[in-house]
Amino acid sequence: MIARTAFIATTVSTIGCGVTAGVLLAFSVSVMPALRRQPAGAAIASMQQMNIDIVSPAFMTIFLGSAATVTLAAVTSLWSGQDTRILVTVGAVLFVVGCVAVTIAINVPMNDALAAVDPDSASGAQVWADYMERWTRWNHARTVAAIAATAAMAVASRR
Repeated sequence: MIARTAFIATTVSTIGCGVTAGVLLAFSVSVMPALRRQPAGAAIASMQQMNIDIVSPAFMTIFLGSAATVTLAAVTSLWSGQDTRILVTVGAVLFVVGCVAVTIAINVPMNDALAAVDPDSASGAQVWADYMERWTRWNHARTVAAIAATAAMAVASRR
């Protein structure tokens, strides 16, 4: 029973980590480069709206649900003594620490600070330049962590 639960949780985690990786990758390779080419006020207003819209039931279920399923996968695979337990645990740590914790500790506070900026203010351009550089750098890190977690879970679920 525990081994079956571990397998199901690992499989579900693979999907959730992959979907999350895709969303983060889209920001890294498309959204942020497009915003970089916009005037600061327009970019700030757009990012402020995206930061509101991303906190949707669909995305939050995938994002936080993936954190829960990778944790369940790691615990059940360790408990069952499966050969894949180290790989599943590595995937879980990559996702929970490299993606979820970074989001909560770094990206969300930056989003909250940007929400307070008047897009049309004189100081907005400097705030945006600092935000864009730092937020994008950390988003790249989250993206790599989510992709690596997906890979670990995918390999584990195939064994």
